[in-house]
Amino acid sequence: MNTVVGVSFKKTGKIYYFDPDQIELEIGANVIVETARGIEYGKVVIGKKQVSEEEIVAPLKKVIRRADLKDKEKHEENKRLEEEALEICFKKIKKHDLPMKLIDVEYTFDHNKIIFYFTADGRVDFRELVKDLARVFKTRIELRQIGVRDEAKMLGGLGPCGRVTCCASFLRDFDPISIKMAKKQDLSLNPAKISGLCGRLMCCLKYESKVYKKLKEMMPKVGETVELELGEGEIVERNLVKKTVKVDIGEDDYIEVDVANIEGYELE
Repeated sequence: MNTVVGVSFKKTGKIYYFDPDQIELEIGANVIVETARGIEYGKVVIGKKQVSEEEIVAPLKKVIRRADLKDKEKHEENKRLEEEALEICFKKIKKHDLPMKLIDVEYTFDHNKIIFYFTADGRVDFRELVKDLARVFKTRIELRQIGVRDEAKMLGGLGPCGRVTCCASFLRDFDPISIKMAKKQDLSLNPAKISGLCGRLMCCLKYESKVYKKLKEMMPKVGETVELELGEGEIVERNLVKKTVKVDIGEDDYIEVDVANIEGYELE
């Protein structure tokens, strides 16, 4: 077993394990670590714990030190420089007339590399752009093409529900999502209603799936006949979120009933 802490470099970025190396680190502590990209400034999001060899990517790197005030100031300065680099890269892309959309830019903490993130419909020949940027910034340049889901995660925004997108607020990884998940939740299969800002199926279809599955098991099925105070009726529709059903009581008359009021169904 290995003693590790979980470190993230963005608010909802992936979590990476590092060896705390006898340094006392609590959740929320800022640290300086060595990564494949170089020296980075991150935040502890998982406190010390024991993990097996299978859960780590060898070799397990050590936390260099707890970040001090100078490190924090440098990190904030890097954020300011990133804004300038973004503006410069926008102009260079326009100059080279490249079919790409610049999304974000990152400086590594040690300025060993600048990474520009972009989206494009296909492959883009950006070799001349890289040379141009290298002449300006005098450091290693990396242009990384990302997908629309990563774009939504970086830019953020409001989802169809009116809340900040899940990917930008708390989801750290993207799970595979299928149309079957929408079907199992009795949702409309209209793409406009089950797609997020990115145009892909909404992430909540995945992590809410278990809740809907449990509710469906607890609630009566469409077509089932139930006994009400007004008499028998057939369920023609159900709302899993509100925990109600629409019942046909005859003569084109429908009423909405709370499932808790139907005999034999007790919802938690």
